[in-house]
Amino acid sequence: MVREMHDDPFTAEVCWHYYVNGMTQAEIAKQLDVTRLRVNQAIQRAKTLGIVQVRIDSPFVARIELQEALRVELDIPRVQIAPARREDYDCHSAVGAALADYLIEKLRTRGWRSIGVSWGVTLEQTFRRLPAQPHPDLEIVSMLGGTMQGASFNSFSIVSGFAAALGAKYSLLAAPIFLSAGVDRTAFLAQEIFADHFAKFETLDAAILTASDVSERSFLVANGLPKEVAPQDLIRAGAIGDVLGHFLDADGAEIDHPICQRTIGVDLGTVLRTPEKILAAAGPHKVGIIRAASRRGLVDTLITDDVTAELLLGKRPGLSG
Repeated sequence: MVREMHDDPFTAEVCWHYYVNGMTQAEIAKQLDVTRLRVNQAIQRAKTLGIVQVRIDSPFVARIELQEALRVELDIPRVQIAPARREDYDCHSAVGAALADYLIEKLRTRGWRSIGVSWGVTLEQTFRRLPAQPHPDLEIVSMLGGTMQGASFNSFSIVSGFAAALGAKYSLLAAPIFLSAGVDRTAFLAQEIFADHFAKFETLDAAILTASDVSERSFLVANGLPKEVAPQDLIRAGAIGDVLGHFLDADGAEIDHPICQRTIGVDLGTVLRTPEKILAAAGPHKVGIIRAASRRGLVDTLITDDVTAELLLGKRPGLSG
C-alpha cells in the first residue's frame, strides 16, 4: 500500500516509534518500508501541526527560558545564568561559581592550551572555587597590567591564582594598567619582554573578561586611574564602563579620550579574533557595559546572574540588602 505524505495515521505511527519507542529515523524507515526522508518529513510535519507537543516538567525550565530570552536580546551565542541570593545581594559570588563550573567542563572537552584572563573580584571568586586539576600543558596569560593595590584580585594575583588551581603555567604582564602621561607607549612596549608577552595574545584559545561601570564601585576607577583623569571626564566623553581598561560608549566603541592611548594590555581587535570570549559580569551597575560589550562583539558566552538578566530584559527584580 502506498502511504501518502499527508496521511495522519502514518505521521502518528512514525512519531510513536520516534518519541515513544525511541527508534532512530533509519530504524523506522526500515520497519515501515519507506525512505528516511519520508520519516523525517513526517516528524517535521507533526511538529508544525502540533501533533507532537513537548512538555518539560522541571524547576530549571524558567532559568533556561530566561537564558534563551537574554541570548536573543543581546544577540550573542550563549548565556549561562546563575541564581543569585536576593537578600544581601552580591554580584560576584554566584557568577564566580558559575564560571568555575563552565571552565571545568570546557577544559575537559575543548583541549584549550592558552587562556587569557582579566582581573577583579569575580575572577578571584572563580579560581577559589576551582578544584585542583592537572593541566601542565595549559598556560594562563594576563591580558592587562595591574596595580599595587587590591592584591587579592588584581591582574597579578588572578593569573597566578588560576594557574595554581589548574596546575598550569602562567605568563604575567608586569606593567601598570595605564602609562604615566608623556610616556611613549610604542617605545615602552618595544622592550623584548613585552613583545614576547603580547605575541601570546594572538594565539589564545579563550579570553575570560570582566567589565565594570564608571563609578567608585569599579576598582579600576577607584584605584587604577591616573590622578589627572577624573571619572567625570570619561563620562563626558561617552564612557559607560570598561573592558580590559578600554572605556566603551553605549554602542561598544572606544571613547575619544587620551587615556585610551595609555592602556597597557591586549587591544580589543585582538580580543575579537579570540575563538572563545567569555564575559563574567553581574550587578545592576553593569547592565550598560554588558550591552555595550555584546554590541562590540566581545561576548561569545555571557555568564551572569538572574538579577542582572532580568534587568537586561527590562524587568524589575526584587532585591534587598
